[in-house]
Amino acid sequence: MPEIARESSERGELVLRRRDDDGALELRVNGVFVMDDRETSSEELLASAALASVQRPDCVLVGGLGLGYTVRALLTDDRLGAVVVAEIEPDLVAWMRSGLVPSVLDDPRVSVVVGDVRAVVAASADASLDGILLDVDNGPDFLVYNENSAIYASPFLTVCRSKLRAGGALTVWSSSASDALETAVTAVFGVCSVTPVPVTLQGRAETYYVYQGSLSTV
Repeated sequence: MPEIARESSERGELVLRRRDDDGALELRVNGVFVMDDRETSSEELLASAALASVQRPDCVLVGGLGLGYTVRALLTDDRLGAVVVAEIEPDLVAWMRSGLVPSVLDDPRVSVVVGDVRAVVAASADASLDGILLDVDNGPDFLVYNENSAIYASPFLTVCRSKLRAGGALTVWSSSASDALETAVTAVFGVCSVTPVPVTLQGRAETYYVYQGSLSTV
């Protein structure tokens, strides 16, 4: 399997490679498959669910750049004003800027902050965002980086809620069903919608999940 790029950070090793069997571009972190450019339906649903829940998406924040498919799907909506992307791995941003990964960063609506999504969200002004989309790890039950567990817990979700305008929504991607995540979102927003997303991953049938809590406009 041809390796395109490899870099290390304090969180571990990032590897970008091209699969021999289907030619897909694949991202692995610490040896764990994270995503590829072959099956992107759940990233697209994450974006569409977030956009469908707000009337005026003037500014949304995306936690996790990945291969760019969540941001790419957001940019198809002409209503979208601005997208702030929080990505903790500078090398992932550099790969996209250099063209190793097809870029979504040249759209003038997109800005990137290299840093932990928790710090980026906390630094945002209260009631300044119409949507927060979190696709930072595989979900609370199959973490690539253990410190990301805090992203799925009530304290951080409460911070997210404080940054949303009325009518705004928090939308979270997970590689598996998680009762704990559903409970946490419900505790913070009063209700949580859960959408299963059937996918085919390298010939295997899998199901990913999108969790969402929103703020009433009333």
